[in-house]
Amino acid sequence: MKKIAVIQDLSGLGKCSLTAAIPVISVMGVQAVPLPTAVLSNQTGYPSYYCDNYTEHMEQIMDEWEKRGFSPDGIYTGFLADEEQADKILDFLRRFRKEKTMVLVDPVMGDNGSAYGIYTEGLREKMLQLVGNAHVITPNLTEALLLLYGKEGMEKRYASLLELDGRKRLEQIGKIGEQLKKEYGLQAAVITGVESQTELCVHQMGNLVVENGHLFWCFAPKIGGSYSGTGDLFARCLVPVW
Repeated sequence: MKKIAVIQDLSGLGKCSLTAAIPVISVMGVQAVPLPTAVLSNQTGYPSYYCDNYTEHMEQIMDEWEKRGFSPDGIYTGFLADEEQADKILDFLRRFRKEKTMVLVDPVMGDNGSAYGIYTEGLREKMLQLVGNAHVITPNLTEALLLLYGKEGMEKRYASLLELDGRKRLEQIGKIGEQLKKEYGLQAAVITGVESQTELCVHQMGNLVVENGHLFWCFAPKIGGSYSGTGDLFARCLVPVW
């Protein structure tokens, strides 16, 4: 059975992070091997939460895995609490990544034109190093712009994109995806959760995939509102099959 090391937080309530990753990856016939970055009472979309940062324990777990010759077929990283955790993951890649190990990075830093509270320019620099080691990345539009331009540049470009009509906006987002893939030498760049509207005023959500010189969109009707963890779930489904 193939194994994927899943490096992210464990949230009790909220159906996000490891609580979503383990069952989804497992039902696809792949063993999920979790390395917690933090343990939370509930995911951060709630008004309050308790977080036990697990950074100081990550190296001890890696030491034990190394003793046992652990060799993952894939490595998937998600939410990081700080820059030090990014350093731990870079160390994980040095120790466990082999020639054929696939790496997917979800660069969790913001959404809807705003950076999360965890965001710092230092964290962005570390995230760029992780992206540079990845085969596939799955940022949303905000995170794609943060990777390319930083916080101030993201805010200006995100606002400019909102002013464009639907077709022109999708064309510009396509160029952003192509720039990500080219700049970081990726096998594929996937920009998730892009909201659009058809000529018949049907609201839809789409994901952009840039791979092997091709660019294509996958859209579905938008139903309901905004739900925490949908980006997590998308990446869980993607990583075992890439």
